[in-house]
Amino acid sequence: MRILLVYPRCLEDRIHEEDVRALPMGIYSVGAVLKEAGHEVEIFNGYERGPQDWEGLMREFRPRVMGFSILHANRWGGLDMAARAKEIDPAVCVVFGGVGATFLWEHFLRHFEQVDYIVRGEGEYGLLELIQCLEQDRHDRLPRVSGIAFRQGKRIVKTPDRAPIRDLDVLPMPARYFDFQHLALTRGCPGRCAFCGSPRFWGRRVRAHSPEYFVDQMEILARRGISFFYVSDDTFTLNKKRVVQVCRLILARGLQVAWAAISHVRHVDEDVLRWMRKAGCIQVSYGVESGSQRIRNFLQKDLTPEEAERAFRLTARCGMLPRAYFIYGSRGETDQTIRESLDLMDRIRPLGAVFYILDVFPGTTLYEDLKKEGKISDETWLARTEDVMYFEMDPDLSAEDVMGFGRTLRSGFYGRLPGYVDSLELEEGEDMAPLSADFCSRLGLTFSHGDYAHTNGIPEPEKTAETLFRRALSLHSDRRAYLGLGMLKQRRGEHSEAVHILRQGLAALGPDEELALCLTVSLMKARAYEEAMALLAEYPDSAEAARYMANCCRALGDFDRAARHMDRYHRLAETAPQRQRGTP
Repeated sequence: MRILLVYPRCLEDRIHEEDVRALPMGIYSVGAVLKEAGHEVEIFNGYERGPQDWEGLMREFRPRVMGFSILHANRWGGLDMAARAKEIDPAVCVVFGGVGATFLWEHFLRHFEQVDYIVRGEGEYGLLELIQCLEQDRHDRLPRVSGIAFRQGKRIVKTPDRAPIRDLDVLPMPARYFDFQHLALTRGCPGRCAFCGSPRFWGRRVRAHSPEYFVDQMEILARRGISFFYVSDDTFTLNKKRVVQVCRLILARGLQVAWAAISHVRHVDEDVLRWMRKAGCIQVSYGVESGSQRIRNFLQKDLTPEEAERAFRLTARCGMLPRAYFIYGSRGETDQTIRESLDLMDRIRPLGAVFYILDVFPGTTLYEDLKKEGKISDETWLARTEDVMYFEMDPDLSAEDVMGFGRTLRSGFYGRLPGYVDSLELEEGEDMAPLSADFCSRLGLTFSHGDYAHTNGIPEPEKTAETLFRRALSLHSDRRAYLGLGMLKQRRGEHSEAVHILRQGLAALGPDEELALCLTVSLMKARAYEEAMALLAEYPDSAEAARYMANCCRALGDFDRAARHMDRYHRLAETAPQRQRGTP
């Protein structure tokens, strides 16, 4: 059977679209199970292709079933696409799954006729069994398929919950069929955060893949050129022994990858963080939510400031960027509680931070409590909106106040950030110094060319970048630090200093095309064309070197040679392999 799996766009555009454009890991796992069972499967990402692409794919592929991965924020995108799909092909069967469908299954079936079936909870085998019933035209067997919901005449039927997959390694490996950057070692979270649906969706009992399964998948993807991964576990380091095994395998197989993870401040120590860093981890995110104990109690976030301070210090010391999640706009939020969050920020000194207004979503403790209070219901979601903010149901909070809280937190973080960088303590031992240098140079590029370079409110980002590049070079001969420092000097017109720094880099590291091309720019600014051409001649297979060579020849008035180099540039550019996917 032909099955089209769809990840629809959210209703509203995002400032940081990268936060939502990646497909949930589950859609690949579902696709792999269906492919293993012999079905034809296509996946459509609504963030990478537009409506015309999708309609063209529908007409060309002619799926019998369309499965939509529904979060709360993209449910209207899914509903709109499902309605259009029915117009194009009235016979197509529409199935909604994912966290949004799981907690609003009755809502979708009662109010939206374009939705035929709901797969609740863990979806791989529920969807497979549903499709088997449809393929065999055995609708009488549908009540025996656990974990689904559907209409039977005018009645809505919900079958018993499906038991969780006990051994996750029985799942076929999605990397055999698809390319992606999100990986998960575990399913489930022992936490009880009031704003999070994970405990009810997965259960608070954590299940895990074997380290071998996880690293096998990473290796398959790395061989196809994917070099950066997001590890999506709610608490990656919950079982430290398993994480160390993962890291040992990554190192033993020589995988040249970088990755980011999420954890809880209570579940890290220096040993596991050092292993993670050695195995390529460059960022760990932690939810601290608020500096106010009263608000943390309301959010049911279990941590102490001492635990947070220790985790952030150790993460940075081991050469990984510690990132903090904060939530504002909770019950009882005031200027004082925001000051407490800023005080906590000064204690933990995050190098990245994300600030969220408290949202209320189905499947969370907060949502159930508000339903009991009569402040929200499933009918709320008939409105064409992505979410409901908590403050909209709290008479003691105004939109103006909550927006002000967010501005205070963000401006406070950005204004303090250079100071947090200056206070960095880093491992400088023989085995960790190269990794600490790598960390400093990555962070430096964020201030010189990345997000922080373009963020209002950060004082003198280039100054912080230069500090980081120089600190990196004090630890180790780091390629990225030479390059970043050279580019900073070029930007300021200090080309003689750029030449000096980049020559140092080439002397320390040996031939390096990117350093050489950067040095060429400053040599050409100094009209040292012959020296630039001698340097470029060391890279005969580089298209960019050929282009720079042509520019040097033009500057010297040798237009015939310039034309020959441009011909070589076009030939090399046509045959050049695609750049490796992922971050540098």
